[in-house]
Amino acid sequence: MTPLSNQQFTAYVGIDWADTKHDICLQAAGDIRREFDCIPHQVARIDEWAKSLQRRFGGPIAVALELARGPIVAALQKYDFFALFPINPSTLAKYREAFKPSRAKDDPTDAELALDLLLRHPERFAPLRPQSAAMRSLVSLVERRRDLVGDQNRLTNRLCDTLKQYYPQALEWFDDRGTVLFCDFLTRWPTFLARSTTLEVFFHAHNCRHANLIEARLESIRAATPLTEDPGIVAPCRLYVLALVEQLRTVLTAIDGFDREIATVAGTLPDYTLFQGLPDAGPQLAPRLLAAFGEQRERFHGADELQKYSGIAPVTERSGKKSWVHWRWQCPKFLRQTFVEWAAQTINKSFWAGAYYRQQRAKGSTHQAAVRALAFKWIRILYRCWQTSTLYDETTYLNALSKRGSPLIRNHGLAG
Repeated sequence: MTPLSNQQFTAYVGIDWADTKHDICLQAAGDIRREFDCIPHQVARIDEWAKSLQRRFGGPIAVALELARGPIVAALQKYDFFALFPINPSTLAKYREAFKPSRAKDDPTDAELALDLLLRHPERFAPLRPQSAAMRSLVSLVERRRDLVGDQNRLTNRLCDTLKQYYPQALEWFDDRGTVLFCDFLTRWPTFLARSTTLEVFFHAHNCRHANLIEARLESIRAATPLTEDPGIVAPCRLYVLALVEQLRTVLTAIDGFDREIATVAGTLPDYTLFQGLPDAGPQLAPRLLAAFGEQRERFHGADELQKYSGIAPVTERSGKKSWVHWRWQCPKFLRQTFVEWAAQTINKSFWAGAYYRQQRAKGSTHQAAVRALAFKWIRILYRCWQTSTLYDETTYLNALSKRGSPLIRNHGLAG
């Protein structure tokens, strides 16, 4: 990317954004005077302000703001005379604190500090370069799908908690509660139960044809007795269960819709084949991994940059004779979650990944620490495959480990 110091801008702008208004600090190139303004978050007013800057300064105009995406970013990206420079909110907060130890905060001042950072440290910031529409769509789709899965988990937990209060047998009969089958069962029988023949028809209608499983459920239902028949408990809980079931059903339908759209969009991206065949990536994690790497190969200059950015690489703090290693607190949480979740899936699908995980556990690492260490190694491998557009091959990697005399291979009797 071209450093800011190597580009010529006609003006520099710092923006402190908010839901309803945006504070602005403006400095023309070659001038030390700064102007302050505030515009409401209205499409017409933003358009009027942007075009007035173009008439006054021409272009290009450098704009510093605290985020890489959001309503104001989408609004400003329409204008080709703006070059947007995202500034990490933590960086801006620490910069403000350096001059105001009291931590006093003011929106116009933050706009000026953003502008000041951009002018005084141009080598630290790179202009925002959007990826293709398909890739940006995929990134948004996988993140929003994960939000829906979180909603599914919350609704399922509430449902389970309510059923335990008056109808715990329903939880014994179904191991997987985040399903349409479970929703349909509770919609039809939100309280204690029906005839066995009716239940058999119900299970068959939902493609449950494992005779042993159906028979076990029916025997349990025949032997079951109500936890309570107190109408003061059963009636409110029943009503709440039905409400939760309808919400859960809606979320499950939405997740299915997202899955179809993700599969369609991911299939149009040429790099998808690099992630589609990874061990146990599947239709959910493969698109997330593709979104994590993106399509701009110059974005990261090495695997270590991605390891740090994603929060997988630990942080070392040293002061005098003391040293403390901890995980990164400031990172894109969804990105870290993607790598950790997939690394955990590979333990039983990849020979070397399983061996490495067990090696870390034998050293005393917790499960989560061992999985993060495994994710750290996986990122190096995937980064190389991504940079060279090479499909990952387990046999090739095991042979490479064997040639290097890796103890991971030697200790498991595969060397030579």
